[in-house]
Amino acid sequence: MEDFYENQNGQEPNKGSGFTRGIIVGAAGTLVTMVLLIIAVVAVFSAFRSRSEGPGKGERAEVWEGQEPGSENILSADLISQISMIDSYLNLYYLYDADMEKVRTGMLEGMMQSIGDPYADYYDESQLSSFQDSTEGKYVGIGAAVTQELSTGIVRISKPYQGTPSAEAGLLPQDMIVSVGDTPVTGMDLDQVVSLIKGEEGTIVTLHIYRESQDAYLDLEVERRKVEIPTVTSEMLEDHIGYIEVSGFDGVTTEQFISAYEELKSQGMERVIVDLRNNGGGLVDTVEKMLDYLLPEGEIFYVKYKDGTKGEEYSSDAEAALDIPAVVLVNEYTASASEIFAGNIQAFGLGEVVGTTTFGKGVMQQLYYTNEERTAAVKLTVADYYINGDKNINDVGITPDVEVELNEEAAQLPEIPLEQDNQLQKAIEVVKGQ
Repeated sequence: MEDFYENQNGQEPNKGSGFTRGIIVGAAGTLVTMVLLIIAVVAVFSAFRSRSEGPGKGERAEVWEGQEPGSENILSADLISQISMIDSYLNLYYLYDADMEKVRTGMLEGMMQSIGDPYADYYDESQLSSFQDSTEGKYVGIGAAVTQELSTGIVRISKPYQGTPSAEAGLLPQDMIVSVGDTPVTGMDLDQVVSLIKGEEGTIVTLHIYRESQDAYLDLEVERRKVEIPTVTSEMLEDHIGYIEVSGFDGVTTEQFISAYEELKSQGMERVIVDLRNNGGGLVDTVEKMLDYLLPEGEIFYVKYKDGTKGEEYSSDAEAALDIPAVVLVNEYTASASEIFAGNIQAFGLGEVVGTTTFGKGVMQQLYYTNEERTAAVKLTVADYYINGDKNINDVGITPDVEVELNEEAAQLPEIPLEQDNQLQKAIEVVKGQ
């Protein structure tokens, strides 16, 4: 989807007024259509709800009844009057024909952009379908993980997966995505950037990137194909140390993780390293099931809502698979569900955390459908989550037991050889010393 927001203010309507980035992004058509549209968006917040957690991730939505709307509504007589006036000006004076679907979508996206929540977003039908596909680990795209720096809005390639179009096209970790096609993406919501990159199978998307290591701007053409990202990879290192890399917490991850862990145990694994570097998070249920499999009886985490009430509580039972020395590898892009995983291994005293301080996302999102057909939705931050008792790590992150930065040269490689990965080498040293 194009980024069609404008930031022009103060112009007279009959002189080509711009649109304000906020609730009113654009309008065309009849007043009745727009008013009913906005009323519908506000009203459905109380009727449709699903749990989700992590940037760009979410669970299958489920109907939830009984939530009362907030005490202050967006709609007011003055706002409706302004919409009416803009509608009139567009119909009377606007020189060009407006794309009605784009205008409606822009209004809804503007509402989400205006609230100041970096994780809030609106999904139209195609975006919602793509979003849901991504939580299953299967989609049409280029096969790369992307991250965004909240302070700058910069979007980067965090991992091009081997054997996928992104790797074949020559994308590297830390490549900064400047634009997708002709659309600049810096500052755009990450889910929207992903939606731009994805597309119909067999089509080509051009990524304009900046590669800091070469101080060069590059245009890379990447074919979109069906990709199934293996969220878990594993191997046995020397000295019977099992290595498990988890790239995301999708619908397929729990089964893949347990299978990898048990296979390594059958091969004589005596120690384990779980690599969560560049893992931006994922589904709440997935990380809960993985920790339940590993941990002894105890609380994993709980959520707290706007009114201060304690919500869902997640805990593990008494059966614990993790009975060997363990290390969790993390970095500044380890976020959300990954931080729940690393923080609990640390808090339960079952292993040490090695790497750099994690991203610091201690909030949870929920997906709210905006129509009865469930073909559109908004994602909102609705709760804090707490691990290790009452510890919230939002904007703080998980502090490693052993801090070590990745070598700059290694950070630019698409696949880091074992001997050049100084963070992994430190993790091996630490786990052998336990």
